[in-house]
Amino acid sequence: MKNFSAKHRFYLFLSVVFSLLCINAYSSDIIAGNDSTSSRARFGSAGQPFRFAFLTDTHISIGYKSIKDLQECISDINSRKDLSFAVFNGDITNFGSDAEIYEAKKIISRLKIPYFIIAGNHDANWSESGCNTFKKVFGYERFKFEAGGIIFIGTNSGPNMRMSPALVPHDSMLWLDSLSATIGKKQPVFFFNHYPVDNSILNYSDLLSILKRMNTQIIFTGHLHANKVKDYEGIPGFVGRSTLHGRNYGTGYTIVDVRGSLVSFSERREITPAAVGEKGRISGKPVWKTLDPWYVIRMSRGVPFDDSIKYPGPDFTVNSEYPGVKTVWKVHDLADVGAGAAAVTDRSGNLKQVIYDDEKGMVFAFSADGHRLWQFDTGNKIFSTPAVQSGIAVVGCSDGFIYALNTADGKLKWKYKCDKSVLASPAIFRGKIYIGASDGKFRALALKTGKLIWEYDGVGGFVETRALVDRKQVVFGDWANTLYSLDPGTGKLQWKWRNDYKGKMYSPASVWPVKANGHIMIATPERVSYGIDAKTGRQLWRIEGGRESIGLSADKKCYYVKFMRDTVAAFGTESPDVQWKVSAGFGYEISPSPIASDDKTVFVPTDKGYVIALDAKDGSLLWKHRISVGLINNIVPLGGRRILVSSMDGYISLLQY
Repeated sequence: MKNFSAKHRFYLFLSVVFSLLCINAYSSDIIAGNDSTSSRARFGSAGQPFRFAFLTDTHISIGYKSIKDLQECISDINSRKDLSFAVFNGDITNFGSDAEIYEAKKIISRLKIPYFIIAGNHDANWSESGCNTFKKVFGYERFKFEAGGIIFIGTNSGPNMRMSPALVPHDSMLWLDSLSATIGKKQPVFFFNHYPVDNSILNYSDLLSILKRMNTQIIFTGHLHANKVKDYEGIPGFVGRSTLHGRNYGTGYTIVDVRGSLVSFSERREITPAAVGEKGRISGKPVWKTLDPWYVIRMSRGVPFDDSIKYPGPDFTVNSEYPGVKTVWKVHDLADVGAGAAAVTDRSGNLKQVIYDDEKGMVFAFSADGHRLWQFDTGNKIFSTPAVQSGIAVVGCSDGFIYALNTADGKLKWKYKCDKSVLASPAIFRGKIYIGASDGKFRALALKTGKLIWEYDGVGGFVETRALVDRKQVVFGDWANTLYSLDPGTGKLQWKWRNDYKGKMYSPASVWPVKANGHIMIATPERVSYGIDAKTGRQLWRIEGGRESIGLSADKKCYYVKFMRDTVAAFGTESPDVQWKVSAGFGYEISPSPIASDDKTVFVPTDKGYVIALDAKDGSLLWKHRISVGLINNIVPLGGRRILVSSMDGYISLLQY
């Protein structure tokens, strides 16, 4: 700068400072923005070479080494000068808790380059906020931006709040579909989703159809914790390693190098010549090294995929095998439906209304013949199955409110504010509402006024179940491995029961407990069903099999358990003798939805849209019917051989059988 005067040097200094401030502000806007904000991001001109960091499955958990693993990755990225941005591809946290999300944000915010992020199943399935905190903290649930003339698109993949295969939310599918209509046919696209785009995702067929309308060159995924190459109907796929260290290797991530039409994938890994220690952690000072590319692909100049390659689409032929099952009416919501539907009947049992809610925060009422009567907008995601009594519909919401609506017109009667999200489903008994929340409290409210009657503040984890309520007790589980029994009049703790597992993911939290002959029956994700003394909380039996899906017979003499592969069994409620045990032919199955029944039929929900009807006497198959590709939330038996069914992918259906 010796050829510049002091005045010119001063103005040049101000210009540089101003430019840096603008760049920093723009980068912050990208990171914290919503979909439309992130779509303004652009890195380099078309054809310009660039590199970016790809990180997935960080699984941040408070007090665990996953935090250090991510910190080391961030430090290494910051030490480099050749990376334009970073993409975080889901399972950012291990349990989706608010504390984990805030910790992840704190660590990732140390990056000196912009980043883009989407949630995975671990972030969405066990979210105490109903997936709101992730969106609040990071600013969006999906992204779109441009780099080197390539459009980068990322979507969340669910499942939101329910154990099932992945399901790209319906509103994200509509968003992606709208993008496909605006992006040029020759514009190259990189697509990002946490799950591999195969039968790991329930609506993979529809997703691939949309991606093939665009010039999708590569699909980037995680979930498998390993470097893999995939092929999705001819679209090349890349699966990246987790940032977590392994027993014989250090933490790491992927560097993606885009140079013209060539895209290479190299693992950037923490390496040291020292031997692996006894605890599985590589000892010594970490040394980072970029390994040789393990995958190189040349992008095409035209259509990138072989259009002759087709995966099998969703199979609905089972419906023609049982033509006696008819759809009376069926509606498809604009969003996912993360909870069951409620049937409003008159004193004779005739259907008068159907009330349900969706993940956009809407509550809807339909007439008995399938016409919309009213709608109510809470503005926030809902995962709570409505309860209806005395002309009042009650539902919990992720905004922290419990809403009571007039069933005649949908007008708000009252709402009650909790300290955190209300993801649980309400139970109404003798004019009182019983419902848990994510704030460590379980409450009883007056149905007519919403006035608090009592609250129990000793809940260790968030609540998403519907409590079992009778004159003697209120029983519910949480995501802290605990089942509680409270006095229905006072809220006083009667007993606690815990299983033998320390991991929260084995908690009795999704199961809707059932009761008969003085026994409480539940099933947990450890693939076990339990019988518990209703009065004392003492464990009476433990039976291998099942997961969370359980139901009670109409005469209360037996309870039904769905196993994780093909099997449904009926056990006695007085003693757990096997009444019958059959193969229902549903394959691998993880839906936590409750089993329903009437005097003659057992209705089994599945995670792939099937309803399976079994004879209550012996478990023999009566019929099967497929509603959709998504998880069945609940089944409500009605009079006149009808059932009401809702599915996670947004279908509400009334069936006649």
